[in-house]
Amino acid sequence: MYNWQLPQLMEAPQEFLKICEKFDLNKTLTQLLWQRGIQDEAQLAAFLQPQIEQLHDPFQLFEMEKVVDRIQEAIMNGERIMVYGDYDADGITSTTIMTEALELLGADVSFYLPNRFKDGYGPNLAVYQEMIATGIQLIITVDNGVSGHEAIDYANAQGIDVIVTDHHELPKVLPNAFAIIHPRHPNGHYPFGELAGVGVAFKVACALLEEVPAEFLDLVAIGTVADMVSLTDENRVLVTYGLKALRQTERLGLQTLLKVSGVDETKLDEQSIGFALAPRLNAIGRLADPNKAVTLLKTFDEAEAENLAKELDEINKERKGLVEMITKEALALINPQDAIHIVAKEGWHEGVLGIVAGRILKETGKPTLVLTIKEDGIAKGSGRSTESLNMFAMLDELRELFTSFGGHHAAVGVSLPLSALTELKERVADFAHGHKEMLVGNSLAIDAAIQISEASLGLIKELKKLAPFGMDNPQPYFLFQHVYTLDVKTIGADSNHLKFTLTDKDNSQLTTIGFGFGSYATSVENNELAVVGQLQINEWNGRQSPQLQLVDFASVGLQIVDLRAKKNRQHLQFNSDSLFLYFGPKISEEFQTGYAKKAVHYQDFDHLSLLLQEKNFSSVVFLDCPTNAAILKEIVTLADFQQIYLILSTNDDAYLDGLGTREQYGRLFKLIAQQKALDVRYKLPSIAQFLKIPEKLLIFMIQVFFDLEFVTISDGVLRQADIDGKKDLTSSQVYKNRQQKIKTEEFLLLSDVATLKTWFEN
Repeated sequence: MYNWQLPQLMEAPQEFLKICEKFDLNKTLTQLLWQRGIQDEAQLAAFLQPQIEQLHDPFQLFEMEKVVDRIQEAIMNGERIMVYGDYDADGITSTTIMTEALELLGADVSFYLPNRFKDGYGPNLAVYQEMIATGIQLIITVDNGVSGHEAIDYANAQGIDVIVTDHHELPKVLPNAFAIIHPRHPNGHYPFGELAGVGVAFKVACALLEEVPAEFLDLVAIGTVADMVSLTDENRVLVTYGLKALRQTERLGLQTLLKVSGVDETKLDEQSIGFALAPRLNAIGRLADPNKAVTLLKTFDEAEAENLAKELDEINKERKGLVEMITKEALALINPQDAIHIVAKEGWHEGVLGIVAGRILKETGKPTLVLTIKEDGIAKGSGRSTESLNMFAMLDELRELFTSFGGHHAAVGVSLPLSALTELKERVADFAHGHKEMLVGNSLAIDAAIQISEASLGLIKELKKLAPFGMDNPQPYFLFQHVYTLDVKTIGADSNHLKFTLTDKDNSQLTTIGFGFGSYATSVENNELAVVGQLQINEWNGRQSPQLQLVDFASVGLQIVDLRAKKNRQHLQFNSDSLFLYFGPKISEEFQTGYAKKAVHYQDFDHLSLLLQEKNFSSVVFLDCPTNAAILKEIVTLADFQQIYLILSTNDDAYLDGLGTREQYGRLFKLIAQQKALDVRYKLPSIAQFLKIPEKLLIFMIQVFFDLEFVTISDGVLRQADIDGKKDLTSSQVYKNRQQKIKTEEFLLLSDVATLKTWFEN
C-alpha cells in the first residue's frame, strides 16, 4: 500500500550515545531518536521531558494584542459575544475553550456550531444575519473563518466586528475581518505554524487570562490529536500535559464519555483519543446537532452528562454502519485506471463522506473525492489526499466550479452544481496527467529492521518513552524480513481483519493482527514476506505478550495466491492491472458476473504474447485448469508478473470422476445397442441416473464414443453407428486429452503452494 522508505543507516555517534545514557535510553531508542533528527542534549530534553515553559508567547501571534483589547472592551461594555465554531472534534473543543475563557472574564457569551447539512462549513451568511438580528455585537470564530468572505463582509456592513481564529489553509485573499489569529498569518512570525484550531483558541485564552489555564488542557489534547496535526514543538507539550489532565479530568461530560467508550482512565493515551473520544465527538457533527457536544463538555449535571454521552455513543454506532455501506458502494463505482478518484451518487449521507474518502484512499493508494448528489442539483462531499498531492492547492485552481470550498493539504470539503461535475472530473484528470510526480502515493518511513526475537515486551515498554505519538512523531515502524505466516485466519463480524503468527528460520514467533486486511488472507499464506508493523502489548487474562499491528507487507519473489478452495474466494481482491485467463470453451458460471467482461480466453501462445506486448499486467489470474499444466508455465514467462492467483476451477470434474471404468462403458454401450435413439439433449440427467454414472462423466464417455465413430449425434439424438473394426478407447484423442487433463488437475489442484511456487520459478 505504501512506498517504503528504508532507514538510512546513520550510526549515532559515541557522544550522543553518552548523552542518551543520562536519560536511561537503550541503544534501539538512541538510534531511533538520532534518525528522527533529535541529535543533541537540548533537543533530547525538550522531546523526552516537555515543559509548559516551552510554550510560545501567545502575543507572538499576529494581531493578538488587538484581539485582546477588542474582547476586553466588549466585556467592559457588556456586549453580547457569539463564539462561532465548527462541527468536528477540533471545533467542538475550540468552542468550549473560547466560551469558558470568556465566561471566566464575565463576558456575555453564547456559542453556535453550524449544522453540517443546513449551514455548511465556516461562516454562514444566513446564520450571521440571524445572530446580528438577535443583538450579537461581536463574533469570534474558532477553527474556521479564513474562507468566510461573504458572511464577514455582511457583518462589517452592519457595524459588527468579526475576530477570526483559525488554522486551515490560507486563501490567496484573506477576509476583511477585524483581526485574524492564525499561526501561519502572512504578516506574522509565530515560531510554530502547526497548531490545531483548539491550539489557536487556547492561545487566545492564554492571552486573555494572562496565564496558561491548566483546566483547558484536557480539551486541547483531544482537539489536537483528533485533528491529526504535527505532534512536535508545542503541540507535543500541549498533548503531553493534556493527557495527564484528561486522566484526572473533572469534567463530568468527559468522565461519562470515557465510560461509554470503554476507556480505562489509568491507561488513557493518545490512541484513546484517536479511537474512542474523537470518533464520538466527530460523529454527532456528522449526523446530528453538534451543539450538544459542547453542552456535554461544559455540563455540571450528572444526568445530562450521562444522557448526552450515551447519545453520542449511539450516533457513533450509526456512523459506523453508514461508512461501511457507502464505502462498499463507492468502491464499486471507482475506475481503477483513474489516478485521482471522483465518485458521486444520490442518497449518500454527506456527514460520513470524508471517512469514506479516507477509506478508499487507504484501499487504493490514490487521492479520492466522494460526493453525494442532493435533490437541489448540488454535489457535495469531501476529499482526502496523499502526502505527495496538495488537494487543496489543486482544487483551488478550479475554485470557479465550486459553490463552497475549503480545507487543507490532505482534506477538503466542496460543493458544486451537478452540471459542473463532468468538467471537474475532466480537469482533475488533465491535472493528474500533467503532474504524475505528485501521484506517487504515500510513503512509509521505516525506523528499523529487526528480528522477531528482538520484539520483546522490554523493547515495547521502552518505546513508550517516545510517546505521545502522532503526525511527524509516529509510533515506530519496524521491518521484519524473510518471514512466513502460521495459523492465518480472518476475524471480525465480516471477516474484515486478519490474525496470524509471524515466524522465521529460527522459529521465533510473533502474534500479528491486521485491521482491514481480511481480504489478503490468501496473499500472506505460503509466501516469504517482508512485513512492516508497529509493536504493541497484548493483554489477555492478566498476561502480557508482544503483538505486531500489521501496516503493510510485500511478498518476496513471485507470489502465489492460493484461491483453489472456494472458501478462499469469499473476499476476492485483485490488482487493477490483473490479467484474467480461462482455458475452457467458456468461462465458468462462478465467474460470469464478476469477470466475464475482463477475462481473456486463451487461444494460443502467440495470441497472448501480442496482448502482453500491448498492455502491462502485474498479476495473472488463472480462472480454470488448462489441459496441460505446462501452458501456465509458458504464460508466466511472457511477462514480469508479481502475483499468480490460482483459482483453477474445473467445469467437468475430470480428476474427481476419472476416465470411466470398463464396466461403465459396457453399460453405456449396452443401452445404446438396446435403444434405437437416445435423446441426449433433454434426457441426459435421466440416462445418467439410470446408468448410475455421474452426468459430467457420462458426457465425456459419449464424446469418446463419438470420437471413435461408435455413435452419431444429430439434433440432440444419439444413435449407434455401423462399427467398422475394433477400436481401443485409448486411441480416442478425447480420451487422451482427458488423461492429460486428469494428470494436470492432479498436479495443479493437489500440490501444495510451496511445490507450485518452486515449479513456476524453475
